[in-house]
Amino acid sequence: MKKAKDILNTTNIVRGIFALAIILIIVAVVLAFTHRKGGSILHDGTPDDNRHIVVVNSGDTLSKILTENGFTNAQVLEIAQVLKSDANLTSLRADNDKIEFVRSDADAPVSKIVIIPSPWRQIEITGTDDGWKCQTVEIQPERRAVYRAGEILDGDSFYLAGARAGIPDGILAEVYDLLAFEMDFERDVRAGQHFSVLYEENFANGQKVDNGNVLAVQFEALRGNVKMYRFKKADGKTGYYDENGNGAIKSLKRTPINNAKVTSSFSTSRKHPVLGYTRAHKGVDFRASTGTPIPAAGAGRVVARGYNNGHGNYIKLRHNSSFETLYAHMSRFAKGVVVGTTVKQGQTIGYVGSTGLSTGPHLHYEIIKDGKHVNPMTVKLPAISNLGKEDKEKFLEYRKTLDAGIEHLSQHPDWFIQL
Repeated sequence: MKKAKDILNTTNIVRGIFALAIILIIVAVVLAFTHRKGGSILHDGTPDDNRHIVVVNSGDTLSKILTENGFTNAQVLEIAQVLKSDANLTSLRADNDKIEFVRSDADAPVSKIVIIPSPWRQIEITGTDDGWKCQTVEIQPERRAVYRAGEILDGDSFYLAGARAGIPDGILAEVYDLLAFEMDFERDVRAGQHFSVLYEENFANGQKVDNGNVLAVQFEALRGNVKMYRFKKADGKTGYYDENGNGAIKSLKRTPINNAKVTSSFSTSRKHPVLGYTRAHKGVDFRASTGTPIPAAGAGRVVARGYNNGHGNYIKLRHNSSFETLYAHMSRFAKGVVVGTTVKQGQTIGYVGSTGLSTGPHLHYEIIKDGKHVNPMTVKLPAISNLGKEDKEKFLEYRKTLDAGIEHLSQHPDWFIQL
C-alpha cells in the first residue's frame, strides 16, 4: 500500500507546502477503501509454525510459563535476572501480556523469547553462546487520520449526536473537553448544528489497536464557528490553536462538569428557590447526582475551603491576579485539597452535594474577575498561550494543508490519510 508523507510534520510543510497539497489529493484517491492483511507480531523470517504464543493468565508467573516450555531452573533464574536488569521487568500482567517462543524448527530448543506487554513495545530475549541477551524494541504505530462529521437533531445531546456519527467514546470525551473552553453545551447546542473531528487511529500489522490524538475539531456554535487544530511548536510542545494561531485552550473552563445540565443561569435578579425573595444569582448551577466528582476549572491554588449557610461546603481557587472560581454545595471535599493546595486543571477538588441553601444536588459555579462576579458563559477567558511569530507562520501554512485534507475526507468519509 502506498503511503502519503506526514501531512502534520511542520518541517515537511515548510519545505514543500504546495507539493503536499497535491499529494493529499492523490492519496485520498489511492487510499480509498485500502486494507492490508494482518500478519504475525514479529517479522524476522521465522515460519509461523515454529512460534508459540502464550497469553498470561491469572496465577501465571514467568517461572511457571518458562518451566512449562522446557526451561531449566537455572535458565529461568538467568532470564529473570536479565529482564530485571536490562528491561526493568519484574512481573507479568494477567490477561494483558503475551509471551512468544521462537524456534528454528519444530524440534529445536527455544532460541528467542518475546514478551509483549503492549502493541507498541516488546522485549526480546535471545539465546547466545554467552547466555541470554535482552533488548527492548519500541514499535511505531501505523497512524491514519480519519474524519467523522455529524449533525445535532431535535432532542440530541452532543454525546448522542457524536456517537451516532461514529466518533469513539474516548475521542468524543476529548472533543467535549476541548470545546468546553468555548461553549456552554446546555445553551449552545441546537438542532441543525454541524460538527466534525479529525483524529488518529493507530494500527499494528494492519489491525486497529486504539485511537490516537484529536487533530482538528469544528463546531457550529451559537457564538460562531469554533475551530481548533493540534499543532507542535518548534520547542516540541503541542497545543490546540484557533484558525489564526491563537491558543484555543483557555485558562478556565465554562462548564467544569462534562454533560451536566444547567438548571439556573447567572442573573442580577433571581427569585431564590429556598429564601423566596429576589436577589442576584452570581454563578451558574449544574445539575448532577450526589457524589459526582467536581474538577477544577483551571490550574490554581486553594484560597478558601469551608462551610457557610448559603454555599454549604465550598472551595475557592485563585488562578492568577485576575481570576478566581468558587464551587459550592459540595457533599464533601477531595482528600488532600486544603487551603494552600496547588491544583491542576481537571483535578478533582470535591464532590457534588446539596449542602447549604439548596433544593437538590448540584454544583454552583462562580467566576470572579478582578473582584467582581461575571457570567461564566459569556466572560472572555484568557488563552494559556499563543504562538510566536515563527511558529505562527508555520501553523498558518500547516492549517491550510490540513484544511485541504479535511475537505477531501469530508467528501469521502470512508477514506483515510496515511500519516
